[in-house]
Amino acid sequence: MRTVPSPLKLSVLDQSPSAKDRTQDHAIRESLALAGHCDALGYHRYWVSEHHDNASIVGTAPEVLMAAIAATTRRIRVGSAGVMLPHYSTLKVAEQFRVLEALAPGRIDLGVGRAPGSDRATAMALNPDPHAAERFPDQVQELDLWLRGEPFPPGHPFRGIRAHPQGPTTPQLWILGSSDYGARLAAHFGLPYAYAYFFTDGRGTGEALELYRSGFRPGARQSQPMATICVWALAADTDAEARRLLATREHWRVGFEKGLRTPLLSPEDAAAQPTTEAERSIIRRLRERAIVGTAEAVAAKLQDLATSFGLDEIVVNTWTHDPKARHRSYELIAQAVLDR
Repeated sequence: MRTVPSPLKLSVLDQSPSAKDRTQDHAIRESLALAGHCDALGYHRYWVSEHHDNASIVGTAPEVLMAAIAATTRRIRVGSAGVMLPHYSTLKVAEQFRVLEALAPGRIDLGVGRAPGSDRATAMALNPDPHAAERFPDQVQELDLWLRGEPFPPGHPFRGIRAHPQGPTTPQLWILGSSDYGARLAAHFGLPYAYAYFFTDGRGTGEALELYRSGFRPGARQSQPMATICVWALAADTDAEARRLLATREHWRVGFEKGLRTPLLSPEDAAAQPTTEAERSIIRRLRERAIVGTAEAVAAKLQDLATSFGLDEIVVNTWTHDPKARHRSYELIAQAVLDR
């Protein structure tokens, strides 16, 4: 069993979840408010996501939201989790994040992924090239060079092109993934790696981290592997209250399994929805795996994960219908883990 350095660092993934009884723009402003709250609580990073044509999670432009968060926070690192790189010009992404780095020197993370963050038709609307994802490894290499201000090799068509504005600090580049592919790519380029534990329900985590660590090649950015996982967790003042709040995610997960992407319902409305036996089976499985309960119970599970996987940082993703409950969850988890 691995040991974990103490203390454990906590970070945040915010997907800007949308609620049925509020307009979607409210979710973006709530992300800004939650970032300030987590900055004050001592969280290490605040990452925002990119999804398209999704009524559940409405963060579509992480680079724009990051600028607002960086301007209204004091010390927390601010990042993307992530920019879906195949949709975009690599140079333009490098320029955007060099601007962000100029606004918040030493505080910017750029997490990139290969997945579309959408369905196929929406991905085509973003980039009509159906083979764009095949260039992802080349894009990562180009992005790294442009971010660091390093020249491209002789003969490369982009040699001589620079991403401005330059400065003394550089955004930290991360590879995001939920499979062996991202782990191998991060190891090959010597970059930090974040595994989406919440997306796979934990499956494949150990294997991906082992592939990353065993295959890691020191690079210009990292001499040693640097990994984290992102988990879904929810804390409340009592276990009963946490379980009540979980009904929102349970209803969403049932819809997700049917291909629906709907705004979040209140716990009361979610619990009142009729369910089939198959849907109740989905809910039972979610409850069995959920990192949900009192602050002490959630903290213990996070510490166990950190120890099992040899991590010194875990990223926490939380959805609730009521923003106050989400703020309280992050507050309770911080008190139980960071204030010990």
